[in-house]
Amino acid sequence: MSSSASPASNEPDPTPEVDEIQEDDVEQAPQSRLRRTAVGVAVVVALALVAAVTFTVVTVRKPLPEVSGELTLPGLGADVTVHRDAQGVPQVYASSSADLFAAQGYLNAQDRFFEMDYRRHVTAGRLAELVGDVPAAIEADSVIRTMGWRQVAEEEWNLISPETQSYLQAYAQGVNAYLADRSPEELGLEYTVLGATVDVASPAPWDPVDSLAWLKAMAWDMRGNYDDELDRALAYSTLEDVELVDELYPAYTATENEPILRKRDLTTTPPASAEEVSRAGQELPVGTDGLDAAVEAADAALDAVPVMIGRGEGAGSNSWVVSGDHTASGEPILANDPHMGLSAPGVWTQVGLHCTEVGESCPFDVSGFSFAGFPGVIIGHNAGLAWGLTNLGADVTDFFVERVRDDTWLRDAESEDWVSMTTRTETIRVNGADPVDLEVRATEHGPIVSSVLDVGDVVGSPTEAGTEFGEYAVSLAWTALQPGRTADAVFAMATAADADDIAAAGALFEVPSMNIVFATTDGHIGYQAPGKIPVRDDVQGPVPSDGTWPRPGWDARFDWQGYVDPADMPRALDPEAGYVVAANQAVLPRNIGPYLTEDWDYGFRSERIRTLLDEQIAAGRPFTVDDMAAVQADDWSPFAASLVPVLLDVEIDDSYDAAGQEILAGWDYRTDADSAAAAYFNAVWRNLLEATFWDDLPAQALPTGGSRWLVVVRDMLERPEDPFWDDRSTLNVVETRDEVLTRALVSARHDLTVEMSKDPDDWSWGSLHELALQHPVLGGDDVPAFVRDYFNPDALPMPGGSSIVNATSWDASSSFGVTTGPSMRMVVDMADLDASTWVASTGVSGHPASSHYDDQLRAWAAGETFAWPFSRAAVEEASQDTVTLVP
Repeated sequence: MSSSASPASNEPDPTPEVDEIQEDDVEQAPQSRLRRTAVGVAVVVALALVAAVTFTVVTVRKPLPEVSGELTLPGLGADVTVHRDAQGVPQVYASSSADLFAAQGYLNAQDRFFEMDYRRHVTAGRLAELVGDVPAAIEADSVIRTMGWRQVAEEEWNLISPETQSYLQAYAQGVNAYLADRSPEELGLEYTVLGATVDVASPAPWDPVDSLAWLKAMAWDMRGNYDDELDRALAYSTLEDVELVDELYPAYTATENEPILRKRDLTTTPPASAEEVSRAGQELPVGTDGLDAAVEAADAALDAVPVMIGRGEGAGSNSWVVSGDHTASGEPILANDPHMGLSAPGVWTQVGLHCTEVGESCPFDVSGFSFAGFPGVIIGHNAGLAWGLTNLGADVTDFFVERVRDDTWLRDAESEDWVSMTTRTETIRVNGADPVDLEVRATEHGPIVSSVLDVGDVVGSPTEAGTEFGEYAVSLAWTALQPGRTADAVFAMATAADADDIAAAGALFEVPSMNIVFATTDGHIGYQAPGKIPVRDDVQGPVPSDGTWPRPGWDARFDWQGYVDPADMPRALDPEAGYVVAANQAVLPRNIGPYLTEDWDYGFRSERIRTLLDEQIAAGRPFTVDDMAAVQADDWSPFAASLVPVLLDVEIDDSYDAAGQEILAGWDYRTDADSAAAAYFNAVWRNLLEATFWDDLPAQALPTGGSRWLVVVRDMLERPEDPFWDDRSTLNVVETRDEVLTRALVSARHDLTVEMSKDPDDWSWGSLHELALQHPVLGGDDVPAFVRDYFNPDALPMPGGSSIVNATSWDASSSFGVTTGPSMRMVVDMADLDASTWVASTGVSGHPASSHYDDQLRAWAAGETFAWPFSRAAVEEASQDTVTLVP
C-alpha cells in the first residue's frame, strides 16, 4: 500500500473546467452526441440522488494514484522501479517474475481498478451485484451464467502450467496490496456515483481466476461466424428461399482479393479442406412458429451480453509485416491495429515489463498492450521478436436446433432416443433487490440459450407433429466453453524468439482464434494460424453441415468430430512476396488446408494494404516507420471505387436533386472528415441498403453495410431484375435496379439537406461520422448529463469507415456514428526497437480526473503516434515520473 494516506497525487492537474464541476454546472454541461451504450448495459441513476454528489476537487481526485517517490508493496522480494513517460505509460523493472507481475497488478489497480472490477462482475455473471436492479444487467448475468464462463475459468486453473499460475498469483497479490486499507471512493470515482443508488461494499480481493475469466470475454467478442449463422436462419424466416439467403452470403473470391497465404507460402503441407456442401433441393427445418421464435430468442439472449471488446464485422483488425529487403533499415517492420469496440477508458493499457537480468528464472523483457485485469503483454514485442494479432474469424460456434420435452432432449430421431438434459439452478444476486433464480439446461451440444431471457413462451408452440416430438429450443456449442490453455500462450508469446516458438504458443492459443504475424530482429517474418477449430463431417442432410446454418441436434452426423491438429494449422516463414498481410480475409485459397470457415471478411482492407505495399515496392522506395503509420491512416474507400461509376450513370432530371450526384464526379474516394463527397456517398449507401433489403429481412438481420453487403450489391448491379430490387410493400408494382438507385441518390440529397445544409459545399463526413466514446457503466442516456459528460470525452469528427484501412466502422441500419475502430496502433522497427511507435484510443488511466484519461485520443484520431522507448537508456531518458516499490 501507499506509504502515505493522503489522497494527493503527483499526477499533473486536470484542466480547471473538469476539475471544478459543481451541481450548478449541470445546465451548462455540453450534451454529447451518444451512440448505443458501449457494453449494452447502462445504470439507471435517479437524477435527484446523483445531483447530490458534488464533483469537488477532492471527490474527483481522491482515486488518483501516486506516481513518484517510494511506495510499499508487501510481499515483494526486492525493490521494483517504475518509470512513466509523458503519456503516463509505466515501464517496470524487477529482479524476479513474481515481483514483475505483482508490480503490474499494483499499477493496474492504481490506474484502472473499477474497470477491472466491472470486467470480473460481467464475466462471472454478477453485474447486477455491482450496478443494482437494472434489467439489462440481470439479462446479461442470465446469459453469462447460462454459458458458465466463470465455471470454465475455474476449470482452466487446473490446466495451466505452474509457471502461469505463479504469474497470476503474483498479479493478484499486487492488486490486493493496492486494495488494502483503501475505501471504494479511493479506488474509482464510479463507486462514489454508484453509491448514490446502491450499496457499495469494499471490493472483494482479486482472485487469479478473475484474470482467467476475462479471456472468456475476449473469446466471446472475437468468435467467428456466430452472427452470420443466426442471421441466415432469421433471413430464411422471411425469404423462405435458400437460394435467396445464399445470395446474401456470397463466397469469398480469392482471385479478386488475395488470401493471407498462397499454397506456395506454406511451410507445411496441410490436409485438403472438405468439399463445399451442396444446398440444392434441401429443405430446412425452419418456418414453423416454434423454431422461428426459438432462433429469435437465442439471438436476443446472446445480444444481451455486454460488448467488452467489439462485435460484428467491425471487430476485425489490420496487421502486416514487411521484410528487411523492402525497408530503409534493412530489418523487418511490423504494423498492427486491432479493430474493437471503442469506449472510455479504452480496452488496452500500455506497459513495459523488464527483468533486470533476463534469464531462465526471470525471462521477460517485453513491452506492448495489455488488458487491465490480466498480467503480461497481449500484443507487442520483446528484445528479439514482435507479434501482432488479428481476428482469424474461424467458425468456432454452432447452434443446434434441439427437440426438447420437459427436461429431456431428442438425441436420435430414428431411435426416438430421449435423454435427460443436465440442469442446475443459478442465483443472481441483485444489489438492492431480491435475488433471481435461473434454471440452466444443457444438452451434449451445449447450454440452451433460447430460453434465457424473460421474453414469454418463445419456444412453446407445438410443431406440426404435435407435442409428442417436443418443442424447439436452441443450444450453443462453442470451443471456449471447454477449458483450455490460452493463458499459457500469453506468456509463451512474450518470451518467443523464433517461428517455432510462435507455433508452440499458437498450439496453446485455443480461443479466440487469431492470426499471428511476427518478425524477428535477425530478419525473419512469418505467419501462424492458431486456434481450436472444430472438425465437421460432410453430411447431406436437412441443412448444410459446414457450420453456416443452425444444425439439427437430433442427428449425430452433425456433431463435431474433434478438432484440427495444431500441426495442420497454416503457417509461413519468409514468404516470396516479402510481406504478410492479415486483415481478416481468407487465410488460404478454397479447399487448401483445414476447413476454417465460410464467413470471412471479404478482403477489401487487406487488398488495399497489399496495393499500397506493392506500389511502394515497385517504386523502389524502402519503407520506414512513418510509411507504415501512413498506411494505417489510409481512408480510401473500396465501396466508393466500386459504386460511384455506376451512380454517376444514373440520370436525375431535377437539378436540385442532382446536386449531390455532381459532387461525386472527380472524387478521389478518400473519406476524410471534411469530405462532402464522402458524406453524400455514405448517405446514398445507407439509403440504397434500406430501399433494397429492409422489406425483405427481419429487423434482427438488416444490412449493417460492411464488406459482405458491398459484394452483394455489386453483384446485384449486374442483375437489374434481381428480386431484391423489388419493394415487397408496393403491391402490383415491381421496382428495378435503376429505380432503386435513383431513389437512393435523391433521398440522400434530401437527407443531408435536413441534417446539414441545402448547399452540398457545406456537407462534411465528420459531421455525421462522429466518435462518441462512452464509459461502460456511466456513459449512457439514462445517466444524468453532468455525470456522463464528465466520464465521456467530447465527440470527435472522424474519417474512414467500414472496410477502409482506417476502419472506423458504422452501422448502416442505425446511424453514421462510429461503432468500432482501431483500438490502438503500433509500428515496430526490428532494426531499432526504440524507433517504434504506438498510440492508444484514450490513455493509460481509467480515472477521468487524470491527465492521462484521454490524452492520446486526439492524436489517435488524427492518425498520429508517440515514441515507444524500449531500451533502459531510452526509457530513462523519456521518464517523467519514477516510483520505487519497496517490500
